[in-house]
Amino acid sequence: MSPTQWRVMRAIEICRTAALGGHVDRCDECGHQVISYNSCRNRHCPKCQSLAKAQWLQARQQEILPVEYYHVVFTLPDLIAPLALQNKQIVYDILFRATAQTLLTISSDPKHLGAKIGFLAILHTWGQNLFHHPHLHCVASGGGISLDGQQWVSCRKGFFLPVRVLSRLYRRLFLAELSNTYQKGGLEFYGNLKHLSEPEHFDQLLQSARSVDWVVYAKPPFAGPEKVLDYLSRYTHRIAISNHRILSLEGGKVSFRWKDYRHGNKQRVMTLKAEEFIRRFLLHVLPDAYVRIRYYGFLANCHRSRLLKLCRKFLGVPRSPEPQSPQSSEWAVLLESLTGIDPYLCPKCRKGRLIRIDVFTPSDKLHANLRAPPVVEMP
Repeated sequence: MSPTQWRVMRAIEICRTAALGGHVDRCDECGHQVISYNSCRNRHCPKCQSLAKAQWLQARQQEILPVEYYHVVFTLPDLIAPLALQNKQIVYDILFRATAQTLLTISSDPKHLGAKIGFLAILHTWGQNLFHHPHLHCVASGGGISLDGQQWVSCRKGFFLPVRVLSRLYRRLFLAELSNTYQKGGLEFYGNLKHLSEPEHFDQLLQSARSVDWVVYAKPPFAGPEKVLDYLSRYTHRIAISNHRILSLEGGKVSFRWKDYRHGNKQRVMTLKAEEFIRRFLLHVLPDAYVRIRYYGFLANCHRSRLLKLCRKFLGVPRSPEPQSPQSSEWAVLLESLTGIDPYLCPKCRKGRLIRIDVFTPSDKLHANLRAPPVVEMP
């Protein structure tokens, strides 16, 4: 395992256990005591995403416009996915850039829309069976600012952009940048990909990739802007597998539910040895500090505020209200403000309030162990 993968596994292992410290609360009404352990807050942990997701969604509420929105997915073919696994940051960055340039180029073409759209892209690297399957989920506005900046231009009702045109440009842009990166020595190859370090073999890979269709598909528009947030709440802070899909751990094997998209989206159960389950999960650990949600067009960070005001002006909608931020930065206040959950309400009597009576902290030695993997001396 890489140091990053080791830290992820260690964080998940001790998340919400006594190893990270915690506190004891007692109800002021019935005397019921509750022991709560601290979270690891790792973004790959299935138990630590709720608050971050709620905060992110609150910010997005201010950016939703009363127009159609479309869900467009850009995938990498099986030929390229192994290369992405060995060069995650480089190839995932190319995936983002090729996707963004494709959408911006085709949407600004007067033959199609002739406008500057706004969209966000979310990186997922997994399929339901936990194999490596990198792809981007994009949520795009069904229209945008005209090229002269004077009006809003809407898509045709129920139609975004031609997927065949998107697919071909996306393939060309991705492979062109991948080839340039290779020529500059920016890619590394190991194991069964070692032969790709030879130019003739890499050229053969590119040629094969050019001869296959690259899957790009656009789903029907969301049923109203409010459904966009519902969708985003399920996709943005998702990890490779959530706890509710895991059915059992028995005899060193893990059983989990998965959806078989190739056979009518049937729900099936897969059982793997624990080591194989962990191996597949670790395929999806991202490089440290890697940004997996990015914004483009009139939603790009550098001019989002200004262009959103212009969009609302063209659409004739009132200025979006400023988000109501809680007065305290305490996690409990944030949680109640963003999710409606009161963590201080007694779970037993549902009347009293939980009062902190004790706090216990992790040791300094544990913190040191979390920062780096153990050193193994080689013979």
